[in-house]
Amino acid sequence: MSLRFQKMHGAGNDFMLLDLRSATQRVAAPPLEAERIRAWGDRNTGIGFDQLLVLEPHEDPAIEARVRIWNADGSSAEQCGNGMRAIGLYLSDIHAGEQRCFRLATPTALITATHVAGEQVRVEMGHADFSARNVPYTGPQADADRSYSLSILNQILRFGVLSMGNPHAVLEVEDVKQAPVRAQGEALRSSELFPQSCNVGFAEVVSRDQIRLRVLERGAGETRACGSGACAAVAWLAFLGRVGNKVRVEQAGGTLEVETDRGAGPITLTGPATHVFEGMIE
Repeated sequence: MSLRFQKMHGAGNDFMLLDLRSATQRVAAPPLEAERIRAWGDRNTGIGFDQLLVLEPHEDPAIEARVRIWNADGSSAEQCGNGMRAIGLYLSDIHAGEQRCFRLATPTALITATHVAGEQVRVEMGHADFSARNVPYTGPQADADRSYSLSILNQILRFGVLSMGNPHAVLEVEDVKQAPVRAQGEALRSSELFPQSCNVGFAEVVSRDQIRLRVLERGAGETRACGSGACAAVAWLAFLGRVGNKVRVEQAGGTLEVETDRGAGPITLTGPATHVFEGMIE
């Protein structure tokens, strides 16, 4: 049997999207096991993606779809800001633009995605959660500015810890191009103090309304863009007073715009989403 899929990306953060809301597609879909997902995600022998996004029917007719998310290594994920924007564009396209606003149920939250115009899609991401227990992070208590300190690779790192529905650690650096993203990021996300691992963001503040960001994602490595990582970085930096409430986040794949209220939220994420091609898997 043939299974239809979409290849999409949001600022270079790329996805394989399966719409399993129809009975025909659900019958055609094989079990979504880690080994199969890794095979599809392989960029040499498969389709290649950072995340697999799967749409399933939801019992509430007011919610367009239930969304399940997997990383390229076959592990599951709770949230994906760029993925939600890609889904918003996909749904708007199949509705021929007659409907542009969609409610989506992710594993951890209800998200609203709105196709603004062209390839611009806005997602309401909810509030950042600074509770270490909810991230979860099990290290020593935070300093007064909600920063944490940890000795990593013979160096004391100071970072913020928060959840955007998925776990994040954020470090401010002087020059993001020179930041030791792989070494420090791998050490942080594999630390036993993050029981569910984490996404690690390295943020360079350019001005009150602009930052540069690199993110090492759980299960995917460093991606060209990370939507939830952009939200996490702005939320933490806004809480510290380092940036304002509306910030351009420059990443390797493009620029996203994040709006928040001094880090307290609610947070919105706006940026480009692109449909690359449609394919069939036998």
